[in-house]
Amino acid sequence: MTRAITAGVDGTEESLAALGWAAREAVRRGLPLRVVHAWRFQPYEGIDAGDRDTQAGWARTAVEESVRAVAGRHEGLDVRTEVVEGADVDVLVAAAAEAELLVLGSRGHGPVVGFLLGSVGQQVIAEAARPVVLVRAGDQAAGEAAGREIVVGQEGEPEDSADALRFAFETAAARGATVRAVRAWTLPPVFAYSPGSMKLLDEAGGLEPYEKTALASALQPLRESFPDVPVVEHVEMGSAGQVLLSVAARAQLMVVGRRARRTAVGARIGSVAHGVLHHADCPVAVVPHL
Repeated sequence: MTRAITAGVDGTEESLAALGWAAREAVRRGLPLRVVHAWRFQPYEGIDAGDRDTQAGWARTAVEESVRAVAGRHEGLDVRTEVVEGADVDVLVAAAAEAELLVLGSRGHGPVVGFLLGSVGQQVIAEAARPVVLVRAGDQAAGEAAGREIVVGQEGEPEDSADALRFAFETAAARGATVRAVRAWTLPPVFAYSPGSMKLLDEAGGLEPYEKTALASALQPLRESFPDVPVVEHVEMGSAGQVLLSVAARAQLMVVGRRARRTAVGARIGSVAHGVLHHADCPVAVVPHL
């Protein structure tokens, strides 16, 4: 089954920006566009708000009007619309599971306030089994101009960031863009030193050369799979969130990973993803990994 690029819409400015981003990405990747609206019947006492079927019809009409404008800019784009009755998070997480990626709107700077209600976007990111892209209101195709990079964070061992790196390279290949792979490092605490780790650092020539070697090792399989994608290897001392945000101005998309593991307090998006989602001006893709 061909996975679609899926956009969640609710008629707000930010969700319409997400719809536009999703349509362009579907065209670039040669994939269908699926547009989903989560809907619940709302009876209003003392007001003629229509019955369940009437409200469902209003929702379908609103979604179709939003889609019509976008589809008109992309002749031949295969678009499917769905108005699904159910809780927002449940509907969107289910849609993400069947998608190549899910695209949602985000309301500007500050906390990620979500898709329809306060924490919905954040919950969807934390629960989704597939990549989720957050797009800010006002996002335009001009932000994807030549010269702007796909920035991706890499950390830990090669397998820890393999999914995020692959997503970044696939996106860059579809756009003819450069990948800037960022690995941040900090001085370890004294108690973290061990004879084994000191030996590895000595062999690498020090901390920074060791980090550069680690990044190059993680990138090697992707370089081989995507030989036409230009790559910039960026190693810098600092926290991962700070280093990623320091290069956000040149990014058309920021890609970060998220551990797809539940904790005692439920699923989380991680501090790096959380910080980037708060402060980056460009769209941000959060890619889950085990």
